[in-house]
Parts: sequence; C-alpha cells; structure tokens
Amino acid sequence: MNRALAVLTVVAYVTLPLGSANYETLVLPTLIVGLVYAAIAIAGFPWVQKRGRALAVGYVCVQLPLGFTLFSLSGAAVGSVLLLVVLISHTVLLLPLPVAFVVALVIPLIHLPMEPLDGLREGLGTLAVMVFAAVVTELVVREQRAREALAEAHERLRDYAAQAEQLATTQERNRLARDIHDGLGHHLTVVQMMLQAARAVIHTADTDKVDGMLAKAQDQSREALAEVRRSVSALREPRAEPLVEALRALTDEASAAGVPTGFEVKGTARDTRAEVEESLFRAAQEGLTNVRKHARAKAANVVLDYAGTDLVRLEIRDDGLGLPEDSATGNGFGLVGLRERVGGLGGRVSVESAEGHGLTLTVEVPG
Repeated sequence: MNRALAVLTVVAYVTLPLGSANYETLVLPTLIVGLVYAAIAIAGFPWVQKRGRALAVGYVCVQLPLGFTLFSLSGAAVGSVLLLVVLISHTVLLLPLPVAFVVALVIPLIHLPMEPLDGLREGLGTLAVMVFAAVVTELVVREQRAREALAEAHERLRDYAAQAEQLATTQERNRLARDIHDGLGHHLTVVQMMLQAARAVIHTADTDKVDGMLAKAQDQSREALAEVRRSVSALREPRAEPLVEALRALTDEASAAGVPTGFEVKGTARDTRAEVEESLFRAAQEGLTNVRKHARAKAANVVLDYAGTDLVRLEIRDDGLGLPEDSATGNGFGLVGLRERVGGLGGRVSVESAEGHGLTLTVEVPG
C-alpha cells in the first residue's frame, strides 16, 4: 500500500507543471512546494506511521496547507489533486476513518476562490474523489488486515494440528502400553502360575495333571502372542464372545492357576458398546492378575452388575493381604492405565482395602 502511494506521489509531482488550461501556473514555486510535499509524503509518512497519533495529526496539519498552496500555485493542476488524494489515503492509514472524512470535506474548500457555480461544481467533484479515495483505502486496509488475520489463524491452526497430532501419538502410545500391560501381562502371569504349579507336582508322578497344566500354559502363551500382535499392529478387533462368557473364562483361568475364583452376574446382561466391554474385561484382567501376583489370596470373586439402568458395575474382591496402611492406593501402572481407559469413557475406578482384610477393585462405566 505504501509503495503504491509513493509511486502515485511521484506521478502526481511529474504532472504538476502541466497546470490547467484555465489558470496560470507558477512553475518554479510549484516544483519547489511540490518537491517538499512529495518528500514529506514519501519519506516522512512511513516514519510517522510508526510513531504515535500526535505526530499523525501533525503530519496531516502540515500536508493539508501545503496541498492547498500547491493547488493554487499549479493553477489547479490535476497533479495537485492527486497529491491531495494521497493525503486522504495517508489520513485513513494514520487516523480513524471519521477523521479522514472530515479532511475529505475540508479539501473541496480549495475551490472557494472560483465563481460560485464553478466552485460548487468543482468542489462536489473533488469531494466525490476524496470520499472515494477514503473508502477505497479503508477497504484495502481491511482486506490487508483480514489477510493478516487469516494468515495468523492459519499459523495457529497449524500449531494446533501439530499439538493434536502429538497428543494423538501420546494417547496411542498410552493405549498400546495399557494393552500390552493388561493383555500380555495377564497371560504371562497365568503362564508363570501354571509353570510354578507344574513344577510343584512334577515329582508326584501325576503326569496327567502336569500335562494339563503345561497345556494350559501353552494356550496362555499362544494367547499372549496373539495379544502382542494385536497391540503392535494397533488393531482393536471387537471381542467375539459376549462379556459374560469372556469373564467366566477369565475366572476359570484364575481358578486353574491356583486361586479359586467365583463369578456372579447381577441383573439382566445387556449389549453395551464395544469399548465399554473391552474396558470391563481389561479391568477384570488387571484385578485378577494383581490377586495372583500380590494378594496371596485363598479365594477371589468377580461380580458383574447390570442392575443400574445406565451403568455397568464390576467388582473384583479377594481375601488376601490387602494394602499396607502406608501404601499409596492404586499407583501401579496397571491401575493408572485402567483409570485412564475407564476415565475416557466417563467412568470411575475405586480401590478399597485394609491391611490383612483383602482388597476390592470397583469399576463403574456408563453403558
């Protein structure tokens, strides 16, 4: 914008000596005053533009009388009118738009020395030109500001997109970590318990019992391998079997691994979202894995409660050691991951425990 106005200033200055067919032109004074006006417009305006409003008002107050003088000296040359157009544009860029319109109303007064009818005709024409220049300049300024705002918004959007991508990557890593912990950790724990039990009875010559335990360990190893493949490929295939059957199989595995585990369903089982069933299944996996690894429990029980109309509740209880009084409840990675998984569905996880009196893990999920 500034460059275009500077070019217009130079063009207007060059046309000043042409004057007007109706008035005499004082060429030398016109060129001198025009040079001062042009120098201030080209060099002074960018400097004033970076300063405060007081200097902007001073700039207009200096250029306006110079423009009037130049109009008179040049014999109403077209160039002098163009220089006043430049002043209007500068005023729009420096000061509020109403001020520019006031200056546009003042400029036609240069025609007062003319005959009344001629002065009125020329004044109205000049007024139209000045108002048009002010409006066009304002539109250009607004369009430029809109472009800048759009570019800034685009830059912010790119930043937000990068942050969203980073967040999605982090969430996916956490999801994979939870899946590996909940799935692979569970299966490996069962394998460990089965092998431990097999070693305990291997000297009893009960080959059928040992073979059964090793077969179960082999099955769990196969399940663990499938779990790793699914987590690494990040494919969350929906669980084929219903949640009730999956939990019953899970409790049977826990019982076979050495901790008798009961299973109870309250209310009428109903279909829920796949992610809800996945979260409840993972919660049961985590709870029973912790029972086998840490609780030293003699028995455990899993309760799946559909009694709530819009809530599914899962409880895993054991009669083991519980948590020490000075222990931070639920700070293990498994429970942290479980809270993240359930919290993402609008549910909650709670742990109740007293040292020596077992532990109860409760998960509630909308569904």
